Amino acid sequence: MRRDLPLDLTVDLNADPRLQPGPAHPAEEAESGDLRMRTVWISDLHLGTPGCQAGALLDFLKRVDCDTLYLVGDIIDGWQLRRQWYWPQQHNDVVQKLLRKVRKGTRVVFVPGNHDEFARRYLGHSFGGIEVQEEAIHILADGRRLWVTHGDRFDGVVQCARWLAHLGDWAYTRVLSWNHWLNSARARLGLPYWSLSRYLKLKVKRAVAYVDDFEVAVAREAKARGLDGVVCGHIHHAELRQVEGVLYANDGDWVESLTALAEHPDGRLEILDWGARSARPQALKLLTAAAS
Repeated sequence: MRRDLPLDLTVDLNADPRLQPGPAHPAEEAESGDLRMRTVWISDLHLGTPGCQAGALLDFLKRVDCDTLYLVGDIIDGWQLRRQWYWPQQHNDVVQKLLRKVRKGTRVVFVPGNHDEFARRYLGHSFGGIEVQEEAIHILADGRRLWVTHGDRFDGVVQCARWLAHLGDWAYTRVLSWNHWLNSARARLGLPYWSLSRYLKLKVKRAVAYVDDFEVAVAREAKARGLDGVVCGHIHHAELRQVEGVLYANDGDWVESLTALAEHPDGRLEILDWGARSARPQALKLLTAAAS
């Protein structure tokens, strides 16, 4: 487990770490209706799979502006693409939108995960202005230092039993296909996105224990590196809380939860639930139509 960091990224352990996350305030909205953030983290897009919610993701990327955007792994699902090629136009539009953000001045950093591990061969390179890094250290506006990593290196199944990880990925894909039809009906009713796989993950005791163990392992590594917290993805479960004295932040995914992690200009962190947010206007339209 790597613990080596560049010397200029060390922190003063005697300083006040200010570990508590900021209060939950709604994201500031510009007059145009867009959200303006200092930093945004997204992960687990799984482009190249039917489960990727590319439409919602495009809406998010169009409406949220930031100085720095971190792509925290599993952006392109190489596992799925090796089994069967799937690349609709919307997935290409997502890539083009990310490149357009770079051209408009956003710094975009890509930290590969296990599903796009092929990109780890290109660490230190830049593609269309998107920087490829094994990991990153992000300094919040209030001075806190966060380690940015996908998190798959803390998953024993991925590291020690890859065949089991691939089997689980296949089963997960089947559940997502069932979920697609369910949410098509929910969307017509103006209801927010609901994930069957997410529901099972939070109800099955072994799954809950796995999530807890993962969060503790990642948080302990951040603490061992002398940092104030960690931002990761991998487990498709958005979270923002203290774990063993450090800040644990998981930005979720764009398959199940449709979430991102955002930093306000003053350093406050917030999980943006885009599924719930995008459902509100549609529900309002339906209520208005029913009342008329």
